[in-house]
This record gives sequence, structure tokens and C-alpha cells, in this order.
Amino acid sequence: MTTVLDIVAKHKIVAIVRLDDLSTARFITDALIEGGIRAIEFTLTNPDACATIADMRNVVDGSTAIGAGSVISAEQVWAVAEAGAQFVVSPVWKREVNTACHEADLPFMPGAFTPSEIQQAWEWGASAVKVFPANHLGPRYFKDVLAPLPHLRLMPTGGVNLDNLRDWLDHGAFALGLGSSLINNEAVADRDWKRLRQNARRYVDQLA
Repeated sequence: MTTVLDIVAKHKIVAIVRLDDLSTARFITDALIEGGIRAIEFTLTNPDACATIADMRNVVDGSTAIGAGSVISAEQVWAVAEAGAQFVVSPVWKREVNTACHEADLPFMPGAFTPSEIQQAWEWGASAVKVFPANHLGPRYFKDVLAPLPHLRLMPTGGVNLDNLRDWLDHGAFALGLGSSLINNEAVADRDWKRLRQNARRYVDQLA
């Protein structure tokens, strides 16, 4: 059976949908999938995220994982679990979120920055660690961290783009968190789903 972690490990990209208006979520999801994206995260910064997650779980097949991002409380974990989220991402590590994710049997990708924070999150059972904000660190940071800690699965988020995604992977990234560089706000505002699909395909092709 293919797990969420299998999907992320194989396809490398977690698309982060952080928008004020999720009324076009179905079109965004379709465009991303058509472009080759197989893991999509809807952040709880939008109050409609749980409903959107539930809706998207009903329209995607088992090859695509739908998750929740910006989760910062146990209450939110249970809400996204009820909505059908298949993984949880947070900008921080919190014990209550970690515990709730394990109780709900949800893969958890907490945020961390320093080697000590990253290792602590891993020891508490993180499926992968979201290194955030990665734009302040650069790909070489991953090589330096992974040299003494090669067991870690690291996912840079913040500042990852088409020009540097190969560098992140070459320096040991397990997966990549991609937000506005992948999901162009102008394309969404213009409802230009072809442009969004083509942008997704460019990212996927860069991984080949």
C-alpha cells in the first residue's frame, strides 16, 4: 500500500496553497495534478481550509495526497483529521500538535530551524522536518546538517524556486515545500489554469 510518505518521497514537491479565497480550490488542484504535482497542502490561515480539504479528498484519487498546513494546535489537528487530511504541516514544533498527530495516525512535518530543533522534532517522531524559513539558510546548510545527522528527512520551505530546487535536492533535501513560486497569485487571480498547470509541469520536469 502506498503511503503519504511514499508519495512525497517519490514526487518531491509539496504544493502549499495559501490563499485568501479558496473558492477556486478545485481548479487549482486539477491544474496542479495535471502538471504532475501529487502532494497538496491547504493552510489553515484560511478559515475555509477544512471544508476545502474535505472537498478535495472527494475528487482526487489515491495517487495524490491532500494535507493541512499552518496547523498550530491539537484542536486543529482533530479538525483536519475529521476533514480527511492525509498529512499535517506546521511552521513550528509543538508537543500538543505532535501528540495529536500521532494519536490521529497522521504524518507530521513540523517546522524547525536549528540543528537542535530539527533533531528534537525528529526524535519526537516527525515524518519529515520542514526547515523554515529556508531562504535565510541556503542549500549548503542542509549538507552541513546532514553530515553528522544523515538520518534526517528535511523539507526546505520558503525561497525554494525553479532556479534552486535542484540545489536543495543535491544537498540532501528529502522533499520541497513550494508556495507562491509554484502557485502564482496572478495566474490564480486571472483564473489562468493553463498557466498554473504549465508552471507545475516546469517544476516537475526540473526534477527529471
